[in-house]
Amino acid sequence: MNLENLSKKKKLVLSVIFDIVGMLTVIDIIWAPASGYLMSRMYKGTRGKVAGLVSFIEEAIPGLDIIPTFTIMWLLTYVFQKDQATVTIKTEQ
Repeated sequence: MNLENLSKKKKLVLSVIFDIVGMLTVIDIIWAPASGYLMSRMYKGTRGKVAGLVSFIEEAIPGLDIIPTFTIMWLLTYVFQKDQATVTIKTEQ
């Protein structure tokens, strides 16, 4: 399953579902690595790897399950991300 290429809306739906599963899961020893893996597959590059690590740690530590890390990552990626403009510099030769 290629999670990177999903649309924004599908990623949001999956994020909410994964956060609910994380809050309901009693067996965090299984969900913690799964959530880290899923997070790193949903978002590419270093950002996805860091988010996967944060998700793993958040699920592995008892009491932090209430933090919606998937939804927070979606918000950081699609709502609060500043557009990066491409700057072209022409040089005279």
